[in-house]
Amino acid sequence: MTMFHAVLTIDHQNAQVLQFDAEHAQSQRVRAHSQHKRRHGGTDVRAEHEFFGEVCDALQGIREVLVVGSRTGLADFRHYVEKHRPQCAVQIVAYEPVNQPTEGELLAMARRYFQKYDLMAGTPTPTV
Repeated sequence: MTMFHAVLTIDHQNAQVLQFDAEHAQSQRVRAHSQHKRRHGGTDVRAEHEFFGEVCDALQGIREVLVVGSRTGLADFRHYVEKHRPQCAVQIVAYEPVNQPTEGELLAMARRYFQKYDLMAGTPTPTV
C-alpha cells in the first residue's frame, strides 16, 4: 500500500510517524537512545542529532510530511533538517505547533491539512 502523506509528531525524545491515505493509517515510533537533558557542545547534542537522523531515515520514501510538536522541538528538528538533511527538508510541507493530540486527533488534523494543501497545490489527494 502506497501512502504519500504523513504527519510526524516530534519532541527531543520521541517521534511518531503516522502515514495515511483516505482509509488507512500506519504508525511507526522512533525513540531517542539517551534521556539526558540538552547541552550545547556536549555529547547530548550529538545524541539528539543521532535521534533526529533516525527520524529523517524513517521519513524516506514519503512525499509530503506535516511536522507537529512543541515549539522548541519543532525549531530544533527544523534546524537539524535544514543544516544536515536538506534532502529530507524538501519532503516537509509545514511545521505546526500543537499540544499533545491523541493519535485520532492527529490523524484528523493531518487529513484536513493535506486536503487543503493538495487543493492549493493543484494536486488531487489520492483516495486509495
